[in-house]
Amino acid sequence: MPLSKEALQIIIDNAVAAAGGTPETHTPVAILPGSFSMVDMEKYQHGRSRFRGALSTTSLADFAGYVIDRRGIDPAKGFVDQDAMRCVVFFNLGDETSPGHADDTATLTLKPTAAYSAVQAIAGEPLSQKALAEWMEDWHANLLAESESGEQMSTVQAIAAVRNITIKSASERTHVEANFAAQRSAMDAIEAKSQETLPGALHFTCIPYEGLGKRVITLRLSILTSGEKPVLKPRWVGEEQAREEIANEFKAVLASEIGDTATLTLGTFNPGK
Repeated sequence: MPLSKEALQIIIDNAVAAAGGTPETHTPVAILPGSFSMVDMEKYQHGRSRFRGALSTTSLADFAGYVIDRRGIDPAKGFVDQDAMRCVVFFNLGDETSPGHADDTATLTLKPTAAYSAVQAIAGEPLSQKALAEWMEDWHANLLAESESGEQMSTVQAIAAVRNITIKSASERTHVEANFAAQRSAMDAIEAKSQETLPGALHFTCIPYEGLGKRVITLRLSILTSGEKPVLKPRWVGEEQAREEIANEFKAVLASEIGDTATLTLGTFNPGK
């Protein structure tokens, strides 16, 4: 008497299960008949087979404290992305000989302070008199102003000068006529002045990110007079160099905070799958 398809499948499943047994894995698994797929049984245990997790924080102090608390026999491995001001530490990355799962991590992403965000928002942007004056009023405690000649000004005086700007224009036309030639020239001059001494530069003091030191950012002011109203443009002097110095300080502070708990490498790392 021939066997049915269902009965034959049961016999095959039982035979394969008996022959193969349960795989020897650190995390308990079970083989399901039919598809012969393995199912992770760890979630049915009282506790996990191993510890893993993913911390994410914007606090440098909390990040360093967590990394130090997780100190193991071998140093953890950290990767510092200076452009993103981010550091990812792997506690179970392992090496070529004994690779780990790389699923136990801590990630620090520094968040710019309100003051640093404010100065980045206006650097290089064309602003109206009202917009710049109000920004200066909001952040007067962080500002020092100086004139074009380098003399220090009070913030109140600098704000008043920005609010009261007069544009003067002058045109000159010259015509020269000769018997066999004619020459014409024209010159337009536009000048922006204020009843107060206009500031030539603004020095903005702030802490860019929590855990880093104070930094003075210099904004050089220029006035654009092409339209009906004057437009002021604050230029961040030495912006690229300043950003590079902030990024280098980030790595140095990280290294000093976590010590030999983790080795730090510049760059990003993808453990793959």
